[in-house]
Amino acid sequence: MGMVIGLLENLVFIYTILLIIYIFMSWFPGARESSFGSFLGRICEPYLDMFRRIIPPLGMIDISPIVAIFVLRYAMVGLKALFELLGLY
Repeated sequence: MGMVIGLLENLVFIYTILLIIYIFMSWFPGARESSFGSFLGRICEPYLDMFRRIIPPLGMIDISPIVAIFVLRYAMVGLKALFELLGLY
């Protein structure tokens, strides 16, 4: 079962990196319209939209991606703790 948690941790880490790349792409004109940018948009936007509905932008700054990354990381910590509590890890 430790292998499952390790795989999930790696997937969450990779998804976090993809989110960060997608966020930084907003700083470069036309980057999100590239094929790589649209690929990342299809992967990242559904997750980010959940937080954008709840957290409004503060002027020109959108803090919802930061909250989304924190939630993703804390969900992984909670899942790992649950597996340890159940004796599966």
